[in-house]
Order: sequence, then structure tokens, then C-alpha cells
Amino acid sequence: METSSKGDSELIEIDGSVMEGGGQILRMAIALSALSGKPIRVCNIRAGRSKPGLRPQHLAGIKLVQEMCRGKLQGGEIGSTQIVFRPGQIGAGDYTRDTGTAGSVGLLVQVALPCLLFADGSSTLTLRGGTDASMAPPVDYTIMLLRPTLKLFGVDFDLELIKRGFYPKGGGVVKVLVEPLVSLKPIELLDRGNLVSITGLSYVAGTLPIRVAYLAAESAIKSLLSRYKQAEVSIDRIKVPSEQSVGNGNGIM
Repeated sequence: METSSKGDSELIEIDGSVMEGGGQILRMAIALSALSGKPIRVCNIRAGRSKPGLRPQHLAGIKLVQEMCRGKLQGGEIGSTQIVFRPGQIGAGDYTRDTGTAGSVGLLVQVALPCLLFADGSSTLTLRGGTDASMAPPVDYTIMLLRPTLKLFGVDFDLELIKRGFYPKGGGVVKVLVEPLVSLKPIELLDRGNLVSITGLSYVAGTLPIRVAYLAAESAIKSLLSRYKQAEVSIDRIKVPSEQSVGNGNGIM
């Protein structure tokens, strides 16, 4: 990271090709720019991917934060490998964003949540896209793992899964309620403890038969028991109702 004076602002230069060269460094850069109030230039966006540059889901995340902080964006186009982002003041509100694809809504939460925690009031997000997408954590990860972990730090948000959306249609919907942060609490996690039980959920949607959920669950249970012989393993199997999903797909958590 380095700085350079361009025009009337000092831009922090960020090379999007470092590490895996994917979208995560872009999401973090945009969120931290909004939080710090410092303008940035991100170049070589997603240089490590087979199709470099902004894809619809990345642009949706950037424009979501732009709206939240009344920022200014240059280079915000599909395929762009460089952007300049000048943030304004983060404000609470009701925000809606649609990736227009099966792009992950969970990754939209990742870029938006840090910003709204420092807004001046309660906010809601209505996000549309893929809830179960490739190369991204399913929305269940945010609900079941990320949320309770962040709550230990004093972070307060709720996420309601309204409809699952699978590749290639997307169409999933989640609603997020975010309360502004009062204070961040330090935590100490030094003792892992003893593994007693493992629970999970295996699900199918669309035209896939319920037996696919059973096969996935049985395979997971067998694999887990071979490694954690002392643990009790239980995985529920369900078929998602048609009114609660778009497209065909399955998942396991």
C-alpha cells in the first residue's frame, strides 16, 4: 500500500493483485475507505481470476457502500480493473441492492456490515442474489457462525433468510437489520474445549429429489465420524418449499 497525490486528494493506492488476487481485497478496501474517510485507488482488480475486473456482484457491493456514505466513484463499470473511490459520511437508512446474478449476498453483507455498524442509527439491508454460490460462503455461514462470533465483540445484527437463490438464476433474498455499534469488546478464545457433538443441515431445492440431501448428509456423517469418533453427529435433511427458493440446488452446513 502506498499513497500518491492526484488532483485535490491524496489517494491510497491498493494493488488488487496481491495474495489471491480476488474480490476480497477490494471489499475490504472499500469498507475501510468508508470507515476511515480516506479516498483510495484500487488497481489490478481481480487480476488473479480467469476473468479479471469487476463482475456484477463486486460492482453491486461498491455501489452499495457508495450509497451508504454518499461517496464518489470513478471506474465503476463491469470489467473495469481500476477504480477511484472517495467516501463521504456514512449514514443510517434502508438500503436495497440486487446483484442481478447469482453473486453472493453473503459477500454483500461482508462489505456493508462494517460500514453500518458505525452509522448514526439503525439500518436495514434488503439484498438479492445468490444465497448458495460457488467460491463464497453460503448465507447459513453468516447466520450460524459469523453472527454469533461477532456478537461476542458487541456487534448486533439480525439476518433473515427469505428465499434461497442458486446458480445461475440467483433471485435469493435476505433482510439484515443492523444496530450501530456501542463499543467493541475484546474477547479471549484460548481454550478450544472438547468436541461433544456436531449438528448440521442438508437441503435441496427445485427439482432435486430429497434423496440428494440424504446422500450428502450420510456422506458427511461418515466422513466426520471417521475423524471425530467420540462425537455425536446429527444432520437434518429437508427439501426447501418452492415458494422459498429460486432455481435448483443443494447445500450442506
